Amino acid sequence: MPRHLIGLSGSLGRPSRTHALVAAAAVRASALFGLHATLHDLGDFGLSLGQARSLADLDKTARGIVDRLVAADALIVGSPVYKGSYAGLFKHLFDLIDPAALAGKPVLLTATGGGEKHALIIEHQLRPLFGFFEAATLPTGLYASAADFTNGVPTAPPLIARIDRAVGQFAPWLARKATATAA
Repeated sequence: MPRHLIGLSGSLGRPSRTHALVAAAAVRASALFGLHATLHDLGDFGLSLGQARSLADLDKTARGIVDRLVAADALIVGSPVYKGSYAGLFKHLFDLIDPAALAGKPVLLTATGGGEKHALIIEHQLRPLFGFFEAATLPTGLYASAADFTNGVPTAPPLIARIDRAVGQFAPWLARKATATAA
C-alpha cells in the first residue's frame, strides 16, 4: 500500500512562493521515500472553509481534503507571513481539526516572506501550533524570502541544501511506518 504525503500551502493565490516551496520539498520527499504526494492550497477548500464552525460544516470537497490530511503518513505545511504570523484562514483550518488527530505525525514546517525579518515565524508561530497537536515537527524548518526564488521557483543553493536536509529528517518516521506495515 503506498504511503501518502500531503503538502498544504496556506496561500490562497497561485502562483505562490509558499506553494512552490511546499512543492519542492514534497517532490524531494516523494522521490526519497517512495511516497505518493498530493498538494493543496487553501483555495482548494472553497468557500465552506471560511464559514465552517466545525468539520461538519465543510462541503464534501473540503472535508475530503481534511480527511486525507489527517490520514497522511507525513505532512509538509507552509504559510506565507502576514503581519508577522501565519494566515488567519490557515489557522482557522487547524482550529477545526481534532487536537489528537495529528499526534505523532511527522510535519515539515515551511514559511515564506518578503524578507529575512520574518524567518522566526517557524519557531514562534508554526512550531507552537503543531506542538499543541503533539505532531512530530522536524528539527529543520524551511523559511524562504523573495531572494531565494527565480521566476517563482526556489533556486538559492543554501535553500535547496536546507530542503534536502529537512526532507531527510522524515526518515525515522517513514522507516518506522514501513517496518510496522510489513509486520
